[in-house]
Amino acid sequence: MDWLLIVAAAVYGALVAVPAARARYRLAVEPGEGWRSAGPCGHPVAGWLGPARCAECGGRYGPGALWSAGATALVCAGLAAAAGARPELAVWLLAAPVGVVLTGVDWSVRRLPDALTLPLAAGLVVLLGAAALIPGASGSWPRAVLGGLALGGGYLTLFLLHPSGVGFGDVKLALGLGCALGWYGWGTLLLGAFAGLLLGSLYGNALRLTRRAGRGDAIPLGPFMILGAWVGVVMGAVR
Repeated sequence: MDWLLIVAAAVYGALVAVPAARARYRLAVEPGEGWRSAGPCGHPVAGWLGPARCAECGGRYGPGALWSAGATALVCAGLAAAAGARPELAVWLLAAPVGVVLTGVDWSVRRLPDALTLPLAAGLVVLLGAAALIPGASGSWPRAVLGGLALGGGYLTLFLLHPSGVGFGDVKLALGLGCALGWYGWGTLLLGAFAGLLLGSLYGNALRLTRRAGRGDAIPLGPFMILGAWVGVVMGAVR
């Protein structure tokens, strides 16, 4: 195991999470609302990347970057430990911060913005295609594309059958996650998809058992889809 690579990936994850905090704050709005352009202090928020602090008064907006820095560092370290110095690792490290931001936004306002889900899917298709051309890659680009279509189609079916439990944002997120999972094989795709649904179901049932949510209440499914996909990619990479 290349510990230097793992440490470097963890440091990268922690560093890139700091400027991503501003994007999470701006995107965490209710459906139908425009992206945030000012902090709670009323001062404008410029740009999409930067710390979650006002440049004028120093006030903090949104959750601090510490939790996201730690989470992104762990996610990136796990990917590096599993994939090693293979070409696709660069793709996973670029996608990981996007997944962490999406997790934070969906957890806060139950929304998966198209501004992140669609570029994530398109970016994974393009970048995995490039990675497949580099010697040492251990996945299949055609299977990754088919995996995205398969998982997206599966979530589209769930959305049509149960729109109160699965949102259309989940469908668009599934396109990108399916690409990542399909890269390593159909078994990896099934594992990651099942893990996401299982984790979401366990969380929802726990809320109902503790009476913190009713039977018809929706839960943010995106974070569990992303966690399940991470588990699938890690398991697929170490095979």
